[in-house]
Amino acid sequence: MSRQVKAWAATSPEKTEPITLTRRAPDDEDVGIDIKYVGICHTDIHTSRDEWGGTPFPIVVGHEIAGIVSVVGKNVTRFRIGDRVGVGCMVNSCRQCQSCHDGEEQYCSSNLVLTYNSKDPKDGTITQGGFSQYIVVEQAFVLSVPESIPLDKAAPLMCAGITMYSPLNHWNVGPGKKVGIIGFGGLGHMGVKFAKALGSEIIVFSQTNSKKELGIRLGADEYVATSEPDVFSKLERKLDIIINTVLYAHRIGVHGSMIGGNAETQKMLDLCGDKLIFPDIETISASNINEAYERVVKSQVQFRFVIDVLTI
Repeated sequence: MSRQVKAWAATSPEKTEPITLTRRAPDDEDVGIDIKYVGICHTDIHTSRDEWGGTPFPIVVGHEIAGIVSVVGKNVTRFRIGDRVGVGCMVNSCRQCQSCHDGEEQYCSSNLVLTYNSKDPKDGTITQGGFSQYIVVEQAFVLSVPESIPLDKAAPLMCAGITMYSPLNHWNVGPGKKVGIIGFGGLGHMGVKFAKALGSEIIVFSQTNSKKELGIRLGADEYVATSEPDVFSKLERKLDIIINTVLYAHRIGVHGSMIGGNAETQKMLDLCGDKLIFPDIETISASNINEAYERVVKSQVQFRFVIDVLTI
């Protein structure tokens, strides 16, 4: 049956507040998840404030979800009640186009269903995200969280983590490769951790040296302040790949990268569990969401906010 749950929604571009949300009844292929933690992504802010246009208010955002399975449909084989799981930016796709067949559901050309602000093909409603107590998701889009990853730290891996891991994985980053990472924030710090775990040499590019000590501690071999004169002339042809956390990934040409498919995201989570790769987070209560939004915009967090859903 459907379920009424507490959630935190943007009810206008200027306001976020608690609401009651109706989740559809799980079908035979669905997993019901009690959400424990949800990360804050900059996309949540853009959508909540209608900065990209077309936001259907009220909207519940959040696509960095970590929780515990509480319901399984009769055809669900991959999960049991009590399992630790995550959900990222997608909750369904057509499963028929070439991208879906290639395991790159994020590029589905027919019917990519995002975790929020998409039409749910199962009931025709607008999908609502993880700033809520509970969510229902098709089993193919639910991810297993290894026991070694704390659930609060698992949440940002569902978007920030896979966003950085996917281009590194695609371009076979490993020993002998030199990786440049432009920007050292919520995405960039994960890029450093992944590239180091994969065995590559890392150079971080940031406007100033204000985070240099932290960057070196997290694994960077060099930390370059781009505001310093002649900095780039010393680095000509020194790098194999550059990950630009503001734009896209570069290697000779320019190549875009948008999160990752389900299989690649699970591969990333398994690597994190094996190598103990976790994001640096600040856990907050739901009542501090608006303040957190402002701090994200001003780059005043090291490095990702995570909401304790018990506070919703």
